[in-house]
Amino acid sequence: MSEREKFPQRKAVALKYDPEKDGAPRVVASGRGETAERIIQTAKEHGIPLHTDPELAGALLSVEVGLEIPPELYRAVAEILAFIYRLDRDFKETLD
Repeated sequence: MSEREKFPQRKAVALKYDPEKDGAPRVVASGRGETAERIIQTAKEHGIPLHTDPELAGALLSVEVGLEIPPELYRAVAEILAFIYRLDRDFKETLD
C-alpha cells in the first residue's frame, strides 16, 4: 500500500443554499490538502456544521465554484441539509 493510499489527501467542499435565490445548493469553496484544511478551519471558526462523506466530497469537487450542484447529487445533499436543519431547530427549541 502506497503512502497516498494510507493517508488520503483531505477534501472539502462548502455549500450555500438560499431557496429564495437558488434552484439548488451552490458550491462556494472546494479544494484538497491545504485548501481543504482552510475550508474546514473557516467553517469551525464560524460555527458552520461539518459533515464527513469522502465519496460525496469527491463528487462535489467536480462542480465548479459558483455553480449549483448537479441533479444527481440533490438527494445526498438534501439528506444532509435536512439533518442539519433539524439539529439547528432542535437546538433553538432547547434555548426557548
